[in-house]
Amino acid sequence: MKTLTKNKNDNLPLVKVILLIFIPSILLTASYILLGQIQKTIPSLLLFIVLAMFILFPVELAIVLNASKKEFGKYSVRSAFANHEKMSWKKIFIYGILLFGFAGIASVTVGPFETWITAPISNKLTEIIPTYFDWNNIEYIRQYPKNLLILTCVLFAIFNIFIGPIVEELFFRGYLTSKISRFGKWSPAIITILFSLYHLWLPLQNIFRICIILPMSYVTWKEKNIYISMVSHCLCNLVSTVSFFVTIFAVK
Repeated sequence: MKTLTKNKNDNLPLVKVILLIFIPSILLTASYILLGQIQKTIPSLLLFIVLAMFILFPVELAIVLNASKKEFGKYSVRSAFANHEKMSWKKIFIYGILLFGFAGIASVTVGPFETWITAPISNKLTEIIPTYFDWNNIEYIRQYPKNLLILTCVLFAIFNIFIGPIVEELFFRGYLTSKISRFGKWSPAIITILFSLYHLWLPLQNIFRICIILPMSYVTWKEKNIYISMVSHCLCNLVSTVSFFVTIFAVK
């Protein structure tokens, strides 16, 4: 795919970019907290997945589709590929695997460090936040019927390995990064920080997220190919998803 011609709509005010990112995130988080207080018949993770499927990702995708309609005359994801250039899939996967490897190193270095420095805040939140919302409380999650846990895991796999990473990369690394191109090499860093902060439902992992997303963002930006970030993002989420499955269904 050749780089698409830029036009007058190529830049968005940073305030608008922030609103486009955080309004859907706030709506999702608020709905998640409210409904989680009202009902506890399904696991909190399943509730979150369902809400994300109906609130977060449709809104992000709609923004890209609508931008494409305005800029290119029809609904598509073309606006997410404004700075995209063709690259062989072999090279894309090499980049993706290398970035995935870097993320693995960060997970055993930066991850534990952040957990350590945020432990006081985390402990306070644990005392305040109901057990229902704690995805790390495996024993609590295991109390749900097995068929409900299997449904949760299946939807989590679809959501976390495929739909989530692909939509987020189209929206963040594709569409939004190109819309603040006036910031030059700072564009990937700005979007990376905003992307990390937009995870309002997981507020204590920002250092780790930024460390693994920033290299991916820069490589994607420099090589002008968002498939790189998609592959890397999907691989990272694949490992976290499998780890969750093993933990949930591990024999005691």
